[in-house]
Amino acid sequence: QVQLVESGGGLVQAGGSLRLSCAASGRILSNYAMGWFRQAPGKEREFVAAINWSGVITSYTDSVKGRFTISRDNAKNTVYLQMNSLQPADTAVYYCATARMSFITHLTTNYDYWGQGAQVTVSS
Repeated sequence: QVQLVESGGGLVQAGGSLRLSCAASGRILSNYAMGWFRQAPGKEREFVAAINWSGVITSYTDSVKGRFTISRDNAKNTVYLQMNSLQPADTAVYYCATARMSFITHLTTNYDYWGQGAQVTVSS
């Protein structure tokens, strides 16, 4: 059974930083691309960032480019999302997910396992 567990969410003031972690069990993450998505109240889940199986290739949605960094440690079976210069618009529940393939994809339908979500709240 595959389980993804996010941690590191919380409340932060605008301009602050948080680091999300996603630890996996039941699947060797190094074979798969990983992604971070977020969902704000009343909105659809949206793509935030993705990283390929080796960690060499990354992709970000435009609104977080230059502020967020996705990384992975395959030895620890863990993926991270470093979030800097946070803004109130970043407030959402953040989810990590494993893709069905080793290369990057932005589509939620291409991800087959999801974490339970971590709340990130940015106050103005």
